[in-house]
Amino acid sequence: MSATEMTDSPRRRILRRPSMPPAFRYTQYRNYWLGMLASVGGFQVNSFGQFWLVHTLDDSPVALGYVGLANAVPAIVLNLVGGVVADRFDQRRLIMTAQIGTASLVFLLGLLAVTGVVEVWHVLVIAFFAGAINAFNQPANMALYPHLVDRRVLMSAVALNSSIWQGTRIVAPAVAGVLIWLLGTSSPFFLASIGNIIFVFVVMRLKIPKIERSVGKKAFGDFLEGVRYIKGSPIFRFLIGMTFFNSFFGMAYVTLMPVFADDILGVGSGGQGLMMSAGGVGALIATIYLAAKGNFKGRGFLLVGGAVMTGLFIGAFALSTDWVGSMPLAMALLFLFGISTSTYMISIQSSLQMLVPNHLRGRVMGFYGMTWSIMPLGGLYAGVIAALIGAPWAIAIGGLLVSGFAIGPALLNRDVRNIGTILARQTDAALAPPQRAASA
Repeated sequence: MSATEMTDSPRRRILRRPSMPPAFRYTQYRNYWLGMLASVGGFQVNSFGQFWLVHTLDDSPVALGYVGLANAVPAIVLNLVGGVVADRFDQRRLIMTAQIGTASLVFLLGLLAVTGVVEVWHVLVIAFFAGAINAFNQPANMALYPHLVDRRVLMSAVALNSSIWQGTRIVAPAVAGVLIWLLGTSSPFFLASIGNIIFVFVVMRLKIPKIERSVGKKAFGDFLEGVRYIKGSPIFRFLIGMTFFNSFFGMAYVTLMPVFADDILGVGSGGQGLMMSAGGVGALIATIYLAAKGNFKGRGFLLVGGAVMTGLFIGAFALSTDWVGSMPLAMALLFLFGISTSTYMISIQSSLQMLVPNHLRGRVMGFYGMTWSIMPLGGLYAGVIAALIGAPWAIAIGGLLVSGFAIGPALLNRDVRNIGTILARQTDAALAPPQRAASA
C-alpha cells in the first residue's frame, strides 16, 4: 500500500471535518449571510412581538389579521417599484437606508410599548410603513447577494439564505417569548432594531464587484421592460406562477392552523406549536442539504416533483386531521410538506437568479417577492372557503391547485422539464470566455 493510500484510508476520510457549503467559501457572502442572520432574526422576533402586543391590547382575531394586512398591502403595491429602484441605484445604499428606517420604526414601537401608551393603531401604522420599506429592501437584497458568489454555487447561496428564514422561524418565537416573559412586551422590538443595525454595518464593509445598472432614462420604461421580459419568457411565467400558487393556496394553512389544532384535533396552542415546528424542521433539513449540495442536475425534477408533492402533502394533512384525527400523522405530513416546499421554492429562486440578466435582476426579483406578499390574502380566501365547506377541504383544494399548476406546464412545455439543462448551458456559456482567455 502506498503512502498516499495509507493517508487517505477509509477511517481517515470518515474522521475528516465535513466541508463547508460551497457558497460559504466566499468571504464576502459569508459576511453578508451573518449580517442577514441578525436582520432576519430581528424580523422574526419583531413579528412575534407585534402579534403578541396586539393580542394583549385587543383579544379579537380580526385585529391580528389587520397586522398581517398592514404589512402585506404596501409590499404588494410597492414591490415592483422597489425592483425598479434596485436596478437603477446602488443596492448597498438602498439596503442600508432601508435597514436604518426599519430599525427606527421598530425602536419607536418599543418606546411606545415600554411607556405604556401604545395602542393597536400604533402597531398597524408602524407595520404599514415597515412593509413599505421592505418593498424596497427585499429586491435590493435579492439583487445584491448573487454578485458575492460564483454562479455555479448560486443554488448553495439561495439555500443558505433560505436556511436563515427556516432556522429563525423555529428559534425566534421561543427567544421572543422568553424575552417578553423576562423583560416585558417592549423587549423584542429593541432586540429587532439591534439586528437591523448590525446588518447595516456588515453591508457597509462588503467588497462588492461592479454591478451592471439599468440604462433606461425613465423609471416607468424600466418597469415596463421588466414586465415584458417576464411576459415573454415561458420559464419565468411558470416559475413566478408557481410561487404565486404556493403563496396564495399552499401556505394558506398557516392562517387556519388554530382551527386544525383546537377545533379539529383538540391539541390547543401547544399542539399547534409542535405541528408548525415539524414543518419548519423539515424545511430546514431540505435547505441544509441543498446548501451543501451547491448544485443539482435534475432541477426540473426538483421543481415539478417538489411542487406536486407539496400540494399532495398539505392536502393529505388537511383531510387526515378530519378523517383520522391523529396528531403524530399530522406532524409527519407537515414534516414532509416542509421538505418538499423548501426543495422546490429554493429551486425556483436559484433558477430565477441564474436566468435573469444582471440589469433586470431587481425588477424580476421584486415581482417574485410580490407573490410572497399576497400570503395574507390567501389566508383570507381560505377562511372564506372554510366557512362554506370546512377548513380541511378548503386547504385540500388549495393543495390540489398547487399540484395541478405544476403538472400542467411540465406536460406542455419542454423548456420547463429541461430547465436544468438550460441552466447548465447558460453557466457554461458565461464561463467560456474567461476560460478561453486563460488557456490562450
